[in-house]
Amino acid sequence: MRFAYLGSGSQGNGLVVEAGESRVLLDCGFTLGETVKRLARLGLMPEDLDAIVVTHEHDDHIGGVARFARKHEVPVWMTHGTLRGLEAQFDPVTVHLIEGYQSFAVGDIQAVPYPVPHDAGEPAQFVFSDGARRLGVLTDTGCSTPHIEELLSGCDALALECNHDLELLRNSGYPPSLKQRIAGRFGHLDNGSAAQLLASLDRSRLQHLVAVHLSQQNNSPELARAALSAVEACDVSWIAVADQSDGLDWRDIR
Repeated sequence: MRFAYLGSGSQGNGLVVEAGESRVLLDCGFTLGETVKRLARLGLMPEDLDAIVVTHEHDDHIGGVARFARKHEVPVWMTHGTLRGLEAQFDPVTVHLIEGYQSFAVGDIQAVPYPVPHDAGEPAQFVFSDGARRLGVLTDTGCSTPHIEELLSGCDALALECNHDLELLRNSGYPPSLKQRIAGRFGHLDNGSAAQLLASLDRSRLQHLVAVHLSQQNNSPELARAALSAVEACDVSWIAVADQSDGLDWRDIR
């Protein structure tokens, strides 16, 4: 099992998960041409994808999904709340609705959706598995919950949101309402909150830890790495960062 990022941040997100002969793209916030180019960087073509799974309806996650899925005839999975109001955009794409956060399979990949506190219709994050190894993904959540911590414990790899540094956000030029939204219960995890969540998990199997969805204005890879490495008691270089322009190259989960 392995995974790679096309890119991660407020200008577009995309994560490829591969197990056996199956490949899933989680979110697609890029234009059609940019998505194809970023897939090629990972040695993939559009026809290599078996499905696109969507976390929620914000443009940096869903903006490129419909057009890509329609052109390349890729089925899409999402919740009712995410699809609501977008039905015409996804016609005639094959859309599978995620019912009550029930798990589903795409070929050799098992996907376990779970709810998160975020300002979206029915947001979901995911744990992906090949039956032996687990990749946990958590972005776009304002805070942790016991259910989140239960699902992410014992993962072999973890992609964890480190959206902002609280001090940088407070001193930024963002309007007060936007600052409150980002730092609120239904916003995004800051570095310290991500570290606290990490500390609560069973990390005994953890092979890869990736900081994702970093704000380009209100965070830095150095700050995110420092926060997570302090919990993991590892060298900062062990913490990977998926960035906006270059994403993250393939990581094998063994």
